[in-house]
Amino acid sequence: MNYLVLLGRILYSLIFLEAVLSNFSASSIAKAADKGIPMSNILVPAAGIMAFAGGLSIVLGYKAKLGAWLIILFLVPVTLMMHNFWAIKDPMMRRMQQIMFMKNLSMLGAALLIAYFGAGPLSIDSND
Repeated sequence: MNYLVLLGRILYSLIFLEAVLSNFSASSIAKAADKGIPMSNILVPAAGIMAFAGGLSIVLGYKAKLGAWLIILFLVPVTLMMHNFWAIKDPMMRRMQQIMFMKNLSMLGAALLIAYFGAGPLSIDSND
């Protein structure tokens, strides 16, 4: 059963580890600027580093509670500012952003669980 926790940490962290490079792309920075994110040329790459550090912390199980808080600090503004479906008129785009919003809420829920319980077994911080 310990391997299920490790697999869960790996699967959860993949999205944060995989997406880090896109936060340095001109298109991602421009998209954030279009959404009204101030200093997007600085904040978007910084958010990518924060998400990557949080994801790496969780997958390794090293200071996973702190890593989960990094993910939470990343997800809250991203969810509210980048996936504000309530402000979109086009029904298809509105629905797509609503799905992304809900996906982020579920990831926030998982991050809150990790922030409370930690990484669990088969982690660097584990006593197992």
